[in-house]
Amino acid sequence: MPQHIAAFALIVPDYDEAIAYYTGKLGFDLIEDSRLSATKRWVRVAPSSASQTCLLLAKAADAAQAQAIGNQSGGRVLLFLHTDDFDRHYARYRAAGVDFIEQPREETYGKVVVFRDAYGNKWDLVEKPAAE
Repeated sequence: MPQHIAAFALIVPDYDEAIAYYTGKLGFDLIEDSRLSATKRWVRVAPSSASQTCLLLAKAADAAQAQAIGNQSGGRVLLFLHTDDFDRHYARYRAAGVDFIEQPREETYGKVVVFRDAYGNKWDLVEKPAAE
């Protein structure tokens, strides 16, 4: 069986707030929201329900986890969101109030811009160059 990364846990302060951000501002699909206990849910969101990889929104369970919210990568870009239409997604995200920390730029690997999510995690929005 081929392997792939199924989910990436992202620590958030509140499930419903995180669902609203990722589905509302970024337009992700809510893949699953299952209650596991009185305090824990299994919440998965993805850019598309067809995505192989999703974010598992994990509510911080203690003070140490709460301190990691927004800084799971030590200040580096944490997530890389690829798109087939950079300009469309950039315009949509700007209109939704997404926090861009730079202007779009061209790199050898494509058109890219860095934004912060609602918690401070840095993301790259990337469109790979067309195959020559």
